[in-house]
Amino acid sequence: EVQLVESGGGLVQAGGSLRLSCAATGFTFDPYVAGWFRQAPGKEREGVSFIRSADGTTYYADSVKGRFTVSTDNAKKTLYLQMNTLKSEDTAVYYCAAGQLDYYTDPRRVPSAYDYWGQGTQVTVSS
Repeated sequence: EVQLVESGGGLVQAGGSLRLSCAATGFTFDPYVAGWFRQAPGKEREGVSFIRSADGTTYYADSVKGRFTVSTDNAKKTLYLQMNTLKSEDTAVYYCAAGQLDYYTDPRRVPSAYDYWGQGTQVTVSS
């Protein structure tokens, strides 16, 4: 059974940093795409940052480019999201997701393409 477990969310002041982690167990698929969605109250789920295992290609939402960095530690089977210069509009529940997407699919745009999801972790940025 595949499980994704997020950690690292919390309350931070605007301009601060947080690092989210997503630990995977039972996940043996390769290649894969893994990354982060977020959902704020009253808004649709948004694709934030993703990475392809095959070649390390990364994808970012325009709103987080230059501030967020997605990475993986394959030995630890853990996905990370380093979030710097946080803004109040980054406040949301963040979900990690993993799946086997082909190279023609933009990982940011198709939540339904992901087979596995974490439970979500709250990030709150106070202004």
